[in-house]
Amino acid sequence: MSTESALRLLPWSGPNGQRCYVATDGAAGFVSRLADNMEEVQLNIGEELLGHANRLLDDPKASSGELRFLARRLREALVDALRVADSRGERIPERDDDDDSDDELGASPQPAGEPT
Repeated sequence: MSTESALRLLPWSGPNGQRCYVATDGAAGFVSRLADNMEEVQLNIGEELLGHANRLLDDPKASSGELRFLARRLREALVDALRVADSRGERIPERDDDDDSDDELGASPQPAGEPT
């Protein structure tokens, strides 16, 4: 494992908004478990906000202040969700180009136009 791939993006920012990482050897250490729990909380908050958004957007009496407040919270949830996606995407092992998913299933490629 390279040094770069051993760094995990954490689901929170540093004091100046910079990205925070933890060096990991793939084992679930304390900080990694804390990050997993935080990611779960962040994604759950995003889901709850979507429910509130549905109700508020359907309410013709919703004030502009309520809608702005909702927009700010949705923006925060989106930032969190994108960071979670980025972090998890960085931890997906790179696919070996020689590894063909059809070969794993035992299927052999058929030339175009020939019946299978």
